[in-house]
Amino acid sequence: MTDTELRRVANEIRKGILVGTHAAKSGHPGGSLSAADLFAYLYFEEMNVDPADPHKADRDRLVLSKGHTAPGLYAALAERGFFPKEDLETLRHIGSHLQGHPNMNDTPGVDMSTGSLGQGISAAVGMALAAQHWGDSYRVYTLLGDGEIEEGQVWEAAMFAGNHGLDNLVVIVDHNGLQIDGTIEEVNSAMPIADKFRAFKFHVIELADGNDMAQIRAAFAEAREVKGQPVCIVAETVKGKGVSFMENQVGWHGKAPDDEQFEQGMAELEAAGKEL
Repeated sequence: MTDTELRRVANEIRKGILVGTHAAKSGHPGGSLSAADLFAYLYFEEMNVDPADPHKADRDRLVLSKGHTAPGLYAALAERGFFPKEDLETLRHIGSHLQGHPNMNDTPGVDMSTGSLGQGISAAVGMALAAQHWGDSYRVYTLLGDGEIEEGQVWEAAMFAGNHGLDNLVVIVDHNGLQIDGTIEEVNSAMPIADKFRAFKFHVIELADGNDMAQIRAAFAEAREVKGQPVCIVAETVKGKGVSFMENQVGWHGKAPDDEQFEQGMAELEAAGKEL
């Protein structure tokens, strides 16, 4: 797909995020919106996946380590055809397969159940190690939040991945600068992120604009050329990207739009789609 086509996909994913969180009257739109461009590139360009065969053995895996941004993952999976887009309106409802955090047992396309921050990257490392052990060709991707990497388990997993040269592993840090209690700097800064991953023997790629599709494309292309060490892509993004009143506002970390806000946000995304 072209960058413009992928931007259109990302815009549709953003609509799905608003649809889900509005219907649920809860959820996490801010960090889902910041990662929408990454989700679009992963599922529509980068990853070997098949909605008709979600469990195929040679598929690439994505572990959403920041599991609370499930609305973004679900919107991407629905857009890719893993399940009907209408299902997004059942987010967090009793009996729905789309719960507040991903469940691999219920949702087509979800490769790992996540939610407790810091643990997803460990599961991804295990998957990558298994692929190397058995000689399998699939690649493993994991998306972390910059607040999440304050968890010590992240660095235990990173240490293992670097020491074992897991070059089929790509760690993506959605660096939007905000977490539930405030800015990263106010709460417990993990900066400098890139240098930390380099110290753990990662090849690091830094994106000045992690919402720019051309930069995202170049980063994943570079990651595929790296041999002998895992890759970390540090993507500078905007929390709430695409919805004006949500952008860079920490209050939208875990709050759903009301009816008026939903209509405004959807109108903005409709207009953005027409411009594309």
